[in-house]
Amino acid sequence: MGLLVMPLAVPPSALAHTAPVSAVSRQSSVDSNLLPSLGDVSSQSLSPAAERRLGDRIMRSILRDPDIIDDPLVLEYIASVWTSLLAAARHRGEIGPDLEGVYAWRPFLVRERSVNAFALPGGYIGVHLGLLSMTRTPDELASVLAHEMSHVTQRHIARMISQSKQTSWVGLASMILGVLAASRAPQAAQAMIMGGQGMAIQGQLNFSRDMEREADRVGFGVLTDAGYSPGGMAQMFEQLQQASRLNDDGSYPYLRSHPLTTERIGEARARMGSQAWNAAIAPQADDAQTLLQMRHGLMAARARVLMDTRSISLQPLVRPPVLPDSATPVERLARQYMALLAATRLRDRGEVERTLAQARKEAEALPRSIQAEARRLLTLAEVDAGVETGRAAQAQATLQQALANPSSGLQSRGRPEIMALARTTLSLPDSRAEPGALQEVVNALQPHLSNQPEDAAAWTYLSSAWLRLNQPLRAVRAEAEASAATGDLQGAIDRVDAARKRFTQPTSSEVIELSVLDSRVTRWRQTMRDDSRDDL
Repeated sequence: MGLLVMPLAVPPSALAHTAPVSAVSRQSSVDSNLLPSLGDVSSQSLSPAAERRLGDRIMRSILRDPDIIDDPLVLEYIASVWTSLLAAARHRGEIGPDLEGVYAWRPFLVRERSVNAFALPGGYIGVHLGLLSMTRTPDELASVLAHEMSHVTQRHIARMISQSKQTSWVGLASMILGVLAASRAPQAAQAMIMGGQGMAIQGQLNFSRDMEREADRVGFGVLTDAGYSPGGMAQMFEQLQQASRLNDDGSYPYLRSHPLTTERIGEARARMGSQAWNAAIAPQADDAQTLLQMRHGLMAARARVLMDTRSISLQPLVRPPVLPDSATPVERLARQYMALLAATRLRDRGEVERTLAQARKEAEALPRSIQAEARRLLTLAEVDAGVETGRAAQAQATLQQALANPSSGLQSRGRPEIMALARTTLSLPDSRAEPGALQEVVNALQPHLSNQPEDAAAWTYLSSAWLRLNQPLRAVRAEAEASAATGDLQGAIDRVDAARKRFTQPTSSEVIELSVLDSRVTRWRQTMRDDSRDDL
């Protein structure tokens, strides 16, 4: 998919009050005279560093939106696919030293039912949960991510933005945020286009058909070099086209923004050859492929639950239609996993116990070599269910026992396990949360945050742990870091300023902590000044 940018009829300061981000969609193609050529990007004015700064600014605005969600397991799976594609792109030379250490290369999740993905400046890739929920194989998902990555590596966004050399930072960020905010209300978005000049800017910042074809071509090479089936891209296109024909209700913006003609699908087939196409339809499934398919199937089921958490949407998932006898063990496990997660969200203890037992039974039918990962995912689901249904102590005991058992499949340093440990411990009442357990949470979170300082949820958990360990200044710092990680730099500064007023006579250790906070505040204020600049 591409990136649509429309000018706003409101000032940038009003963006904080617009509708939540949920999708990026585009209207029909515009006059080709308004579209940029695919010329050498080296002749363009927007450098990779400038594009990254623009992307950072946009992300600081949208990360506070509740529809940008943080699910550790889904993000872990998306990251595993993304990392394999990045490695292939590097090997192919698509990512050179000018981009390697500059762009974020960071996917994020959008709670949205529509089938969509989009690229933002600086290497940020948005993935709708609706996309993951409808893909049948890892190859189909990887084909979309490879396409979006190729928009980034080929610098399509920079090429388009550079057409308007007088456009300001604020103007560009405002236009992009305007479309994201208005994506739920197309009529409102159309009202924001101000006459012919607005349409011209819209045209300049739409991906051209040539860019889409280039992203298809480069993305196909990345997809296959990463070890995914060459049929994934064509299969994804055909599935989207068929789904749109059956249910054209506007839920397929990826299809609408990409001209999926028979010619384009044919090009995807031609790149593989007829023999490769036939082999890709029914590939031989070894244990590694089965493991990847299981992870995909369970995460697609998880996405289906997370993308719409209303009771009216969850209730049918608890007791879905019975699968045919021809269903594979992976499909059966995914169905029970979906029912378990839906029952957890509904806080139905009876259904949680029933679906968990059934899911464990289905996991036993899997090849022995992949049962450990199935046990891991089911254990984490059981722990989450315990917290959601008011049994935090039981959930904590289950998690601790599994972490101590090598056959459980749990990864003590994995982010899902770290977050589960923090959540279960901090869900206990103060009288039940022992200092040793709280310190264990701190010991798990601190090294994780040294590697991933942008993890807002981890900072929030660390703040709560420090507070319960009677370390209020450390708690303030973690809380401020959490605010900064979600883009609320002013909120982070306000928390530090309040701490300064509170700790007027700090101890020696508190003096060190306050000096660290002062350094962070200096950096946050500089970032805010940079954001207020009106030049590229």
